[in-house]
Amino acid sequence: MSKAAQDELYIGVDVGGTKVAAGLVDQVGEIQRQVRQPMLSDRDAAAGLAAVRSAIDALLDRNPGTAAVIRGIGICAPGPLDPATGMVINPPNVTCWRNYPLSQEVEKIYRVKVRIDNDANAAALAEARWGAGRGYRQIFYATVGTGIGTGIVFDNHVYHGRTGAAGEGGHNTIDFRGPRCGCGKPGCIEAFACGPAIAKRARAKLSERTGQGAALLELAGGSIENVTTEMVGRACAAGDPVAKEAIDETVELLSIWLGNMIDLLDPDVIIMGGGVSGMLSPFFAEIRNRLPRWCINSRCQEIPLLQARYRADAGIAGGAALCAQESR
Repeated sequence: MSKAAQDELYIGVDVGGTKVAAGLVDQVGEIQRQVRQPMLSDRDAAAGLAAVRSAIDALLDRNPGTAAVIRGIGICAPGPLDPATGMVINPPNVTCWRNYPLSQEVEKIYRVKVRIDNDANAAALAEARWGAGRGYRQIFYATVGTGIGTGIVFDNHVYHGRTGAAGEGGHNTIDFRGPRCGCGKPGCIEAFACGPAIAKRARAKLSERTGQGAALLELAGGSIENVTTEMVGRACAAGDPVAKEAIDETVELLSIWLGNMIDLLDPDVIIMGGGVSGMLSPFFAEIRNRLPRWCINSRCQEIPLLQARYRADAGIAGGAALCAQESR
């Protein structure tokens, strides 16, 4: 690692239900090294903390001499949480932590400033500082994967709202008669357009249309139940009509939703990340073309819709961005 890269380093930590990823990130957002360790989410709070410590220690052990130049540790922790106090409140996927002062506990160990936030907020900040959002003041970020998360960044600061709970755009209802989302509300965009919802839509269409969707069925080994989101994307690219219809409906749903977000926020840019964003990126232009139907903002098509710089590593970069913001 060059001396210039070592002048200011941050540790970004991404905590999930089954893994902890940690990375060394330099002052221009380059991830220099990273490690992964299992997360012990079904044990007690101390075991969860030990998993985080194990990942950070493994990273430092593999990079001797870097501890002295670490300027902070940022953690993408599962919500709900309070970014102001560093408290993890009641995460459904990490049951070991309930009203747990994660920032405080990690600070005790490493004697550097620790910041926490949820993954979408942190990823949005990383894109604002180092990624597709550089040069824009007002950013709306959406991550589309197994769920849909969003982050709002104004002038390089995450908008948290009054209690820290702002930015839950994935749970914006677009059809009150729609399917019930995992959050308990009906008709959230997440219930319509996340990765599993896209696969579910394609499977339903295959069941209704015997003899159609041959390319998609072939990818699934002849079994409708085996259809995945990735297969839908591949089949669509190959011209499969059932897959194309499933994707087209997803594009329409996202256009409706983003029209609402534009009417609410009027951002300078919209950035899309997450595991499904690569599959959807060929349709970004089509989403923008459809926006005038769903948006009263007469200049909505001026807003760029961009793919995120950070995808699988968004949590690491996002954690580091939380620290970089603090050091300014």
